Amino acid sequence: MNHYDLVIIGGGINGAAIARDAAGRGLTVLLAEAGDLASQTSSASTKLVHGGLRYLEHYEFRLVRESLLEREVLLRAAPHIIWPLRIVLPHHNGLRPKWMLRLGLFLYDHLGARKLLPGTTSARLTQPPHAGVLKPQFTQGFEFSDCWVDDARLVVLCARDAADRGADVRTRTACTGLARSGDHWDVALNRDGAPPETVQARAVVNAAGRGVDAVLGLAFPDRAANNLRLVKGSHIIVPRIYPGEHLYMFQNSDDRIVFAIPYERDFTLIGTTDMPYDPGEGPPAITDAEVDYLLDLANGYLAGPLTRDDIVWSYAGVRPLYDDKSDNASTVTRDYVFDLDRGSGGEPALLSIFGGKITTCRRLAEHAMERLCAPLGLSDQRWTAAASLPGGDIPDADFAGFLAESQTRFAWMPPEQLEPMARRHGTRIERILGNLTRLDQLGRYFGGGLYEAEARYLIAEEWAVSADDILWRRTKCGLHMNADEIAAVTDWVS
Repeated sequence: MNHYDLVIIGGGINGAAIARDAAGRGLTVLLAEAGDLASQTSSASTKLVHGGLRYLEHYEFRLVRESLLEREVLLRAAPHIIWPLRIVLPHHNGLRPKWMLRLGLFLYDHLGARKLLPGTTSARLTQPPHAGVLKPQFTQGFEFSDCWVDDARLVVLCARDAADRGADVRTRTACTGLARSGDHWDVALNRDGAPPETVQARAVVNAAGRGVDAVLGLAFPDRAANNLRLVKGSHIIVPRIYPGEHLYMFQNSDDRIVFAIPYERDFTLIGTTDMPYDPGEGPPAITDAEVDYLLDLANGYLAGPLTRDDIVWSYAGVRPLYDDKSDNASTVTRDYVFDLDRGSGGEPALLSIFGGKITTCRRLAEHAMERLCAPLGLSDQRWTAAASLPGGDIPDADFAGFLAESQTRFAWMPPEQLEPMARRHGTRIERILGNLTRLDQLGRYFGGGLYEAEARYLIAEEWAVSADDILWRRTKCGLHMNADEIAAVTDWVS
């Protein structure tokens, strides 16, 4: 029977970040994910590393400060998949007054000891690059900083770093049983295509996302667990609707906000919604009402109207938030909550995690390990604040300089294909392109920027198993492909 210091259940951003942190402290770690890494909530975000300007209205100052501090930590750690964005917030005469926006942005600029990102400025929306994008009544606004992130790749790179540090990362591996036995947990695992297995762990982390209560039910079948508030967020993607790399932040009369974000070079991403979610609905999917909500809100600002015919793709995810009994799904706390169970007398620990954000994943992992230090007999040796993620060891976090060097070295590769690959892999692009000197050495070209050499790398090094793993999580090449090209990848994988 295999023995581990720590078994982590759940391969979303929380589980992957904790696995990375724990493995880097020298622990023996098993990460078990029932599906693919980032296959649920962690690949269905709005793709922002941000402080959460709107959270200030709900007085979540600790969460906003921690998030603001983490923006620049993550930016340094992974400048290939995270980069600065300027957010344009138009002033709407019928909504929040200017003084409130100025105050909120002043706090936003100063709560997080900002060093790399520029501060807030005024924006004249009748002048380039904004002229003609918004309706004529929107003439003034503010511009401030946050960051973009490839959310699913962030999860995969945390898992890759954990594995490079010795962690055993298993996808398609469900936890089917969890029981205390003396000084350890017996963890029953069921992996696709493999016999059932039981492993032992000195401690267990329950990072199962919206399955966290189900895992608690495995451990404590006599206890009722109802800790989650499930909130669905949906997004639509349309062809690029304005030039420039800035995004727009649209306020609504229901106090919510929606972003319009440059996405995958050719598109604009619009989202998100906040809707209560019932697991009985089946897999999360955008509803007609949500489509109408996003289109109506965007069209209230944009000079050129969008219709349903413009939508090229959509996605929805469920945020497993801690149920703070708020009446409004939009005001449920986005902060994370821990529940550490050590039994009645120093029994092996079970740490369950509720909520969390992409932005605070590294700090959440540090806090989780802080809780586990005593049960595991460790000192709290933190290390991730100054460590890069795989591919992120780019001097001075200067991705533009790295890309220029890559374009010189791999001049045989079309720039429009090299840049997305460099974005996905950073310095680890060497592991794909290596000493190749011709395009045909990359093997079959599937379309959408995907070559056989990269697909093989994703299978060998990043746990990709299916076409969806490759086309929609490890990359977004599927968005640039037609149906026949996607079918060809599916056939090739199978």
